[in-house]
Amino acid sequence: MEELLKDEFPAFLKFYNSDDNFRGLRVNTLKCSADKLRELLPFELEGTPFCEQGFYLPADVESIGNNPLHHAGAFYVQEPSATSAVTMLGVKKGERVLDLCAAPGGKSTQIAASLDGEGLLVCNEIVRNRSLILLSNIERMGVRNAVVTNAHPDVLCDRLTGFFDKVLVDAPCSGEGMFRKNDAEREWSVEHVRSCAVRQLRILNSAKSALREGGELVYSTCTFSREENEGVITSFLEENPDFELVDSGVSFGRPTMDYARRIFPMDRGEGHFAAKLRRNSPNASVPCTRKSFGKIDSAVLGFYDENFSNRPFGENIAVKGDKIYIQPDNMPDMSGINTLRAGILLGEIKKNRIEPCHCAFMAAKPDECKRCVDFDVNSGEIKSFLRGEEISVNDEKGFCAVSVNGIVTGFGKASGGRLKNKYPKGLRTL
Repeated sequence: MEELLKDEFPAFLKFYNSDDNFRGLRVNTLKCSADKLRELLPFELEGTPFCEQGFYLPADVESIGNNPLHHAGAFYVQEPSATSAVTMLGVKKGERVLDLCAAPGGKSTQIAASLDGEGLLVCNEIVRNRSLILLSNIERMGVRNAVVTNAHPDVLCDRLTGFFDKVLVDAPCSGEGMFRKNDAEREWSVEHVRSCAVRQLRILNSAKSALREGGELVYSTCTFSREENEGVITSFLEENPDFELVDSGVSFGRPTMDYARRIFPMDRGEGHFAAKLRRNSPNASVPCTRKSFGKIDSAVLGFYDENFSNRPFGENIAVKGDKIYIQPDNMPDMSGINTLRAGILLGEIKKNRIEPCHCAFMAAKPDECKRCVDFDVNSGEIKSFLRGEEISVNDEKGFCAVSVNGIVTGFGKASGGRLKNKYPKGLRTL
């Protein structure tokens, strides 16, 4: 690090004698604006240089995850510099984007906010239990146009050759940039750094297959080592002359290899590296196909219309077993890929009735729900709801969304002035 930083090395060391880690949140613009969040949170928000929607969390703020707005998906708690890679990727509405190493979901949900409901996001995690965390965060943030997969990168990218406009590879790494935040240093060794570099290059060589001609890929890590950063990019470009390192147009951090960027604690972020690559060779794309699931039972459509206005999630409905999904229209053929969920889980068929799912309400806005009760973030009612308790409602009857200051955070079943709570047990507060 001293060789890398030269005169800045003493300044770098000072951060490692401090307990003041950089903490942050990112506004989820699928559900909330930055101005609205500023009004609702009881502390000031200072913007970060890494993302227009990113803000620093004051050091004295505690238990932010218990805030009803967090439950509602109004924001994602995210280390400030972790937002830099998606900013460099430059996602535009309507694009097809792959997040290949996606858990726990911070970067995937940032991509989803940039897509704003248009195009398609495929977010993948190879480790099963981490893929379930990813799915939970995609659901909480109200993402409608995502496919969550639990597949090996080789399998996924081989099946979806040339399909994507943008690919993010936030590669598993030695985590040197996070030493101030967690116990990553206990696992550190020279051998671990070298093995990470080998794995990272292998993942990049899988990811290239999924990218169309002219498409762009961002490779990122949260480590400082040259072997895992400049070394991996250099090796990849030597092996793949049809790719080039390109300017991402950002000014945060500091440049390396001309166009790649490094972020150190002196830049007010915990530590990241990112580089943007462009594919300049042809790559035949798999087709975008909409599967026909046959005639949909009128009871399913009736259930949809009874609970949501104007079918807000579209009509690409698939009934699989006892579950009802509404899938994105622009999906490729996902056969052979372990898919946890594609689009919205609308409901579950139980004997002679259909029960709505939490996922559907989390993806809906209040005016898209046939019934909705709204509470203030500081109200006793919303706190009771998040604890799983019944709450009082007025004249509503039937399945009813519950929102906090106009942001849906769950649902219940209303009858006789009471709302039977349907907030998932695993998400409830104590």
